[in-house]
Amino acid sequence: MTDRPARRLRAGRQAGWTAGAGERAEDGGGPGAADLVLLLSRVGRGDEEAFSAVYEQVAGTVFGLVQRVLRDPAQAEEVAQEVMLDVWRTAARFEPGRGSPQAWVATIAHRRAVDRVRSAQAATRRDDQAALPAESHDGVAEAVEAKLDRERVRRCLGSLTELQRESIVLAYYGGYTYREVADLLGIALGTTKTRMRDGLIRLRDCLGVS
Repeated sequence: MTDRPARRLRAGRQAGWTAGAGERAEDGGGPGAADLVLLLSRVGRGDEEAFSAVYEQVAGTVFGLVQRVLRDPAQAEEVAQEVMLDVWRTAARFEPGRGSPQAWVATIAHRRAVDRVRSAQAATRRDDQAALPAESHDGVAEAVEAKLDRERVRRCLGSLTELQRESIVLAYYGGYTYREVADLLGIALGTTKTRMRDGLIRLRDCLGVS
């Protein structure tokens, strides 16, 4: 990573992630989805100015999404910085045909936040298990079960239509409301609710949830 993006991330953290950064497109505070697609394409080619523009557009939102999961501002700042680093490093992998840039960034943010929670939980379990006899727990079985659950959810999400998957990812991974999802995707509120209802029914059936 070159110096300028690194300085941009440090400056953002020092100034506070919520201090005016990340105005959403629907609020008129920055470029829309089409502009973000172009910016991410430039970031994927190593354009530092484009990265600064993407940062200004999404950093505040990233922090908000991460904080909803972690409930700890200090940890949320660290994870938000990791998310923006991921955006810089992996922008070339973004495929506009598979979803909006907002959904892509929200998915990265959710994954990073959940990974931090799981890491903390694993550390707590290790501490607890260290004080117990070896035969009193089975951490291997627990880890296998958790992995299988994650793979099932990933597989079932893949069975949805692109529109259903994008709406659900924004709402449940990104923490957006129905109205916010509708505004981000540029569709009617009723259409958003229908997509999510149908998608959730398919998810329920795929996962075998009654």
